[in-house]
Amino acid sequence: MKGLNLLERAFRLEELERAPWVPFVGVHGGRLIGADAESYLKDAGLLKAGIEKSIELYRPDGIPVVFDLQVEAEILGCKLVWSKENPPAVVSHPLHEGTQLSKLKLPELTDGRIPVVLEATRAVKNAHPDLAVYGLITGPFTLALHLLGTEIFMKLFEDPDYVAELMDFCTDVAIRYSEMLLDAGCDVIAVVDPMTSQIDPMSFETFVSPYVSRIFDFVRSKQRYSSFFVCGHAQQNIEVMCDCRPDNISIDENIPLDFVKEIALTKGISFGGNLKLTSVLLLGNELDSKKEAVSCLDLGGTKGFILAPGCDLPMDTPVQNLQAVTELVYSEYARQATREMEHAGSLEPMSLDGHFTPEKVVVDIITLDSASCAPCQYMVEAVKHAASDFGEQVEVIEHKIKNIDGIRMMMALGVQNVPTTCVNGKVTFISQIPPKSAIVEVIEKEMQA
Repeated sequence: MKGLNLLERAFRLEELERAPWVPFVGVHGGRLIGADAESYLKDAGLLKAGIEKSIELYRPDGIPVVFDLQVEAEILGCKLVWSKENPPAVVSHPLHEGTQLSKLKLPELTDGRIPVVLEATRAVKNAHPDLAVYGLITGPFTLALHLLGTEIFMKLFEDPDYVAELMDFCTDVAIRYSEMLLDAGCDVIAVVDPMTSQIDPMSFETFVSPYVSRIFDFVRSKQRYSSFFVCGHAQQNIEVMCDCRPDNISIDENIPLDFVKEIALTKGISFGGNLKLTSVLLLGNELDSKKEAVSCLDLGGTKGFILAPGCDLPMDTPVQNLQAVTELVYSEYARQATREMEHAGSLEPMSLDGHFTPEKVVVDIITLDSASCAPCQYMVEAVKHAASDFGEQVEVIEHKIKNIDGIRMMMALGVQNVPTTCVNGKVTFISQIPPKSAIVEVIEKEMQA
């Protein structure tokens, strides 16, 4: 069975002999060929080489060529900070800094890194016509936040007409870029909109649904398939996501797979996910990876389910862990053997002795990595901005669960979702970017305690 055909059947909710496997290889592809993230994301030849190596090692049914939610933002005037290990991060917001929305123009074929992405896409599709090639675009709400910054959350209530105008423009950008990717050979357009996890279903239906539905309708008109990616604690929005009529929704480990399966299949939508990125694929071993894969495969089933990590793979994800997942995908014997194994190894929570002192308020932020995760980035920025008013009386510490100590701190604080902010050990803001006033209020309350 060819990968593209298998995925098409999964999108159509046909009963399959096995679930399709789509590793979201982002800058991990650079690691496979010895290239840093910045070089990798700026060079079509390196991208092609990284994808080729990924195909060789992981035998995917589908794969994204580029996983970078800053391509469009960079073209539209956002400044980026580049990293050797992660995709770049947006560090400026043109609309917040005075640029008029009317001055922004839709991207052209020659703008920014679009030529690099399209060249790599054509090369991969020409070399692998039976592989499902994913083209990733930044979802309109996340792009709007890149352009305006966290001010968008206030404007949802204070100036909804402006937000609607902004969302309309960002949707036009998404459709324009989607068309370029489809013309280059993409079989699936994935709308990656992580910042939608920050709003409630009513706001989603008002400020997201009408716009992303236009994108999915456009892709459908081109007789291709679409997927709607979200990460973080977005469980409240799964039903409204399905109502936007994508062919697939894809989620991360923050959302129970069985919950998504029930809603998606009821709505006639395929679903994908949700292999644990850091605690298992990055920091675990081969047995951990096999156990996680079997759990997802058994829960997802063989109707409409696509096995995938919860987001793009961390650059240093061990090759052997991903190959262990590949083995499980293709071997029923390996799946059965793994079911009979006991989970190997466990972590102890971090000791909090000496972590908190009477002299200051300690704010711990549990993130995936604010350098590569947009919701994490904006939560860290919001907290640091609010805490700066208090000087040395407040200490803000980010704990990235890309490392073992980060996971141990997450366990010690009783945190279940990322990003989450804890103030003096109390879980305070869960997967929601709080306004400055709310952060200040909590800090002041702790100072007075």
